[in-house]
Amino acid sequence: MKRQRLYGLTGLLSLLGFIGVFSEERAFLAFFAFAVDFEYFFIPSDEMAEACANRAAALGFHFGMLATAAAGLLGFFAGGQAPREALLTGFSVGWACAAAVHALATAWFGIRERWGLSSDSESD
Repeated sequence: MKRQRLYGLTGLLSLLGFIGVFSEERAFLAFFAFAVDFEYFFIPSDEMAEACANRAAALGFHFGMLATAAAGLLGFFAGGQAPREALLTGFSVGWACAAAVHALATAWFGIRERWGLSSDSESD
């Protein structure tokens, strides 16, 4: 399976948004934002697009891990949560942070590419 299709499959996370439609948990509606990832099925893949997707994924992963650690530690030590609750809080905050950073980084790299903004030394 091509890597481009793997990026497009992240759009399937948008199906979780229907939980928010059919239940009282409106927080699931945020998952509809992943529908934009279906565009990877329809755009031609090149090395620059894959490099940008990899950079966005790495940024999302690292920020997510930092947020997981920070939220878990703060919940346990400062918030007085039980260890299991602090871990769950850390996982929730970390996943949300990772998804947000990945989405924002992907958008930023896409905007830079579409507008012709780059940090290539050839363009200077």
